[in-house]
Amino acid sequence: MEIVFDFTIFERFFDLPTNQLIWRFFANFFWMVIAFAYLYGVRFLYLYWLRVKWSKGHKFVLLAIDIPRGNEQTPKAVENMFTYFGGAHGSISFFEKWFLGLYQKSFSFEIVSINGYTQFIIRTPVEWRNLVESAVYSQYPDAEIYEVDDYVNEVPHNVPDDEYDFWGVEFVQGAPAAYPIKCYQEFEHSIGPSEMQFKDPMASLMDLCGSLKDGEQLWFQIVVIPTDFSWIKSSEKEINKVLGRKPKVKEDFLDKGVKILGDVSEMVYPLWGDIDDKPKEEKSKNMMDLTPGEKEKVEAIQRKASKMGFEAKIRVIYMSKKEVMNKAKAVSGFVGFVKQFISLNLNNLKPEMKRTATKGAYFGIKRQVNRKKRMLLSAYIDRSDSIGPSPGVFNIEELATLWHFPIEGSVKSSMIQKAPGRKADAPSYLPIADDEEGSEDFISMIENDNNDSVEDLKKDLLEEKDNDLDEDIFEEKDKFQAGPPANLPTI
Repeated sequence: MEIVFDFTIFERFFDLPTNQLIWRFFANFFWMVIAFAYLYGVRFLYLYWLRVKWSKGHKFVLLAIDIPRGNEQTPKAVENMFTYFGGAHGSISFFEKWFLGLYQKSFSFEIVSINGYTQFIIRTPVEWRNLVESAVYSQYPDAEIYEVDDYVNEVPHNVPDDEYDFWGVEFVQGAPAAYPIKCYQEFEHSIGPSEMQFKDPMASLMDLCGSLKDGEQLWFQIVVIPTDFSWIKSSEKEINKVLGRKPKVKEDFLDKGVKILGDVSEMVYPLWGDIDDKPKEEKSKNMMDLTPGEKEKVEAIQRKASKMGFEAKIRVIYMSKKEVMNKAKAVSGFVGFVKQFISLNLNNLKPEMKRTATKGAYFGIKRQVNRKKRMLLSAYIDRSDSIGPSPGVFNIEELATLWHFPIEGSVKSSMIQKAPGRKADAPSYLPIADDEEGSEDFISMIENDNNDSVEDLKKDLLEEKDNDLDEDIFEEKDKFQAGPPANLPTI
């Protein structure tokens, strides 16, 4: 329905031309617009001040995870881990938010490569350390977890400087968050009548990390914020949009007033010009009416909404000494890794170029780039979930696709920190009490079984250990020309 408003009635009523009426309106009421804008800004500054004040007492810990050797677990195991992390979500009341400054704390899941040596890291508030360790051990019993210092403190924080420079960006969703990216199940393919093979998308990232030279570092970070289930409403809206359904809107006081005015429209008809006939409402579609692409969208949205979701921000920084910097390799390699998750009909991840990409345009390019670099590095160091674009929503399946321990059968990288091996239980006949009688029984049993003295047994064990160490050294000699860098988070 097209409505044409006739302004001449105001000219006749106020006995003033329209342009003077408009100027008088702004002169008398525009200050209210400025006042509302000012109060809106003050509101957020006040909330920011409260949050900074509350967060001063927060303590965090970085946990380095050495994955088991010969890992064969698919990202499904990490998906189960993320489900467990959902227990960190808590409700925050109006008073707690606006008077105490409370907000939902977050995790940070990171992959850091320093000089080619790669480590998986989880940064967590101290009070959730047991939660993280339980989640990891529940899926990877043979993994090793230990606390490390923050690797970001090993480089200057005022980069770029005379020695270091870096490239970085945040990645955002290219479509509404209700649509999923390409997930790990789609990297499986059949190689026989009843056999499936998984091509790990993490292989390309591990290869890039392993190719870094001395002086090069790659930092990959996913800040994960536990949230409630309100994000599912956006999924329902997207489905209604595909099906052509009008969203149900609850009538408020204003809607009821408009309805009453409609009933007495004849009384105010002189105020309006011509009114076109009301167009016919289009009938909404059902699943049988959808095209294959539309049907895929609806099914994908419903599949994403069926699993737990988190808010998340994705950042990457390539930090390097200027004399060895190879930005083209790092940028093309990481963007290629991210492009694996593009689903053309659904969603994708793309670099956020306007606010976070370390790139400038038009005038003052150097100043623009340096400002963006300082902001991005500060956000990375603080693991901030508020600096930059708003967090997107990813479900546990998408997060496990982007961050998971590589499958050794698909990823051949010798420079990933791994647990030394499976720990076996102690033998049942090992004496646990510190008493002479138990020790004598154990020694006599060993001597009877082997017809050797204890001294001979010790000698044999030491020789066997030395042989094993020599073999390990020769096996690793070609892979590692030098030890890990001092600032790599290792035990």
